[in-house]
Amino acid sequence: MSSIRERLHGPGTPTGVGLGLRAELLAAVHAGEAAGKLAFLEISPENYMHRGGRVVRLFEEIAAQIPIITHGLMMSLGSLEPFADPYFADLRAFLARHGRHARWHSDHLCFSSDQGAILHDLLPLPLDEPTALRVAGRIREAQDRLERPLAVENISYYLPMGEAQLSEAEFTSLVCAEADCGLLLDVNNIYVNSKNFGFDVREMLAAYPIDRVVQLHVAGHTRWDRFEIILDDHGATVEPTVHELMQWVVERTGPVPVLLERDKKIPPLGELLDEVARLQASYDQALARRSHQPIGAAHVG
Repeated sequence: MSSIRERLHGPGTPTGVGLGLRAELLAAVHAGEAAGKLAFLEISPENYMHRGGRVVRLFEEIAAQIPIITHGLMMSLGSLEPFADPYFADLRAFLARHGRHARWHSDHLCFSSDQGAILHDLLPLPLDEPTALRVAGRIREAQDRLERPLAVENISYYLPMGEAQLSEAEFTSLVCAEADCGLLLDVNNIYVNSKNFGFDVREMLAAYPIDRVVQLHVAGHTRWDRFEIILDDHGATVEPTVHELMQWVVERTGPVPVLLERDKKIPPLGELLDEVARLQASYDQALARRSHQPIGAAHVG
């Protein structure tokens, strides 16, 4: 039986390191400054679905030149209220137009709305079996509505939602198995949580369902010394340890799209492209190590 990664990755799936298309970067990317330097751009459909004017015109012209992968912000897979029909109708139409490079759409394993109010944050779920089964049912419904597979992303968080009965990896594995969906594995989120909650990052990473990984996210973070925590703010360069965690996964998955997230303190595009190049070098090293494994050596996935 093929893995979900094999089912969702096709001849047109971009692999290698890409960048999130932030509003601050639109003009420079449109001017061609990123030409030949990115495997793909990741965008959030919610930023474009109900807009017009210059922003959308620039995006449409960029999308004709650089592969696009979509990543949602507002599905709120963990919420209790029913899904909003208009949202899914609009999203389905957007994906039909711009979702040709990736067979999946992704969103977060969290809740981000309550009783119709947008909470503007990605909030954690109770790590227990009933919640996992409930969320898996909502993912199956979302996939049916979109007529497209989903990949769910593990999140960072700062206060747990009650006493955990499952680890992050166990919870995510159960959700993905019950929903038969993909995993967008954010290795920086696992690293941040490991520092804030005191678990071994490599043991936790190895417990995730690597065979379901269709994409990776990496990012930088900030140490908040006042409260002795790490903030997953996507406001700094990626640390060497996160490079290493990304490499560990790529050695086991083979070629996948890897996104550099930068959402705060955004530097000029040229600086971000330099970081993309450094990440691409790490990625290529991981693929080289994978290719030099002895014949018959086991790879997960």
